[in-house]
Amino acid sequence: MQRLRRYQEVAETLLRAGHAYPCYCTKEDLEAMRKAQRARGEKPRYDGRWRPENAKATRLSAPPNGKPVIRFCNPVDGDVTFNDLVKGPITVSNTELDDLVLLRADGIPTYNFGVVVDDLDMNITHVIRGDDHVNNTPRQVNIFRAIGAALPQFAHVPMILGADGERLSKRHGAVSVMQYPETGYLPEAMVNYLARLGWSHGDAEIFSLAQFVKWFDLRHISHSAAQFDPGKLKWLNHHYLKLRPEAELAGLVAPHIERAGGRIPGGPPLEAVVALLKERSETLQMLAQAALLFYGETGGSRDLVERQLSSEVRPALIELLKAFLAIDDWQTETIGKAVQGALEAHKLKLPNIAMPVRAMVFGVTQTPNLYSTLALAGKQRVVEAMSRYL
Repeated sequence: MQRLRRYQEVAETLLRAGHAYPCYCTKEDLEAMRKAQRARGEKPRYDGRWRPENAKATRLSAPPNGKPVIRFCNPVDGDVTFNDLVKGPITVSNTELDDLVLLRADGIPTYNFGVVVDDLDMNITHVIRGDDHVNNTPRQVNIFRAIGAALPQFAHVPMILGADGERLSKRHGAVSVMQYPETGYLPEAMVNYLARLGWSHGDAEIFSLAQFVKWFDLRHISHSAAQFDPGKLKWLNHHYLKLRPEAELAGLVAPHIERAGGRIPGGPPLEAVVALLKERSETLQMLAQAALLFYGETGGSRDLVERQLSSEVRPALIELLKAFLAIDDWQTETIGKAVQGALEAHKLKLPNIAMPVRAMVFGVTQTPNLYSTLALAGKQRVVEAMSRYL
């Protein structure tokens, strides 16, 4: 909208050269034209009635106070050929193309005209876009040639489809690109995944941005459409998440924890929590949810705990609580020795004790390694939680 004068300037140049003309067809005229063409079994299209030679032959004259659109005077014979850097040579007959509108009656350019002028003004050398634009390219090529400008090189890359082979849409889980950082995807995972959709470098699945820049060329873009696989994206994100240093991950995941209702101050060191949980987390959001074990509400529901507290297990847990209270150096190793002692004394297996302890302390029955999780939770929290139920 800030460049309207520039588009009008180019349109006027085309008008003076005979490559464009004013068209006074109304909306009603165009609808009637299409209706008649459909009735005859023809493809609906503008019939060129206001082309200067046609208007003269039928003695059309501009209506008073009429506001015309400016149409491109497309060649009536011959072919349009361009070399697509992905698909190879493409040829379209000019008889397939009608006289498209360049400027609407209000002076606003249409897409096909606007992008040609913009590409010229920006000295664009390569136009790389989705192959849903292939049909636009012959029209744009004719406009470039009418202006007398050199053509950029065109490359039309395959579309991204859903798992069912249909165009990607909301029903496939397609979302705004801004939602990916909000749900905890790392930029390096997104670049890696999107680059691999429809392009390849041998069998390489994982590569850095620097490697991508070094390897990329248009010759290795696939000719067939790619399918978006959310599971593959999560797998890649998990890979890159594990590679990030704990200090960086802590800074990235902290806002997610706070948005989920967690309170980090007063809890265990976030870097240590991240180190424990990142192996099991595919996104920062998943990591944040897991971290609520340490920064969310403590303890579980009595119903959950009571379901885990059998008469066989309760004595072992009471003994374990006493052993925990006696620990001065609250570390993974000392916690493990206390648990093993209770298991051996009562001839139980680890899940018999682990599940009720998790239920009492964290409100869940599944966590990462029990000893490491209890060590991070801290002695005070663990013994207070167990004391409430035993």
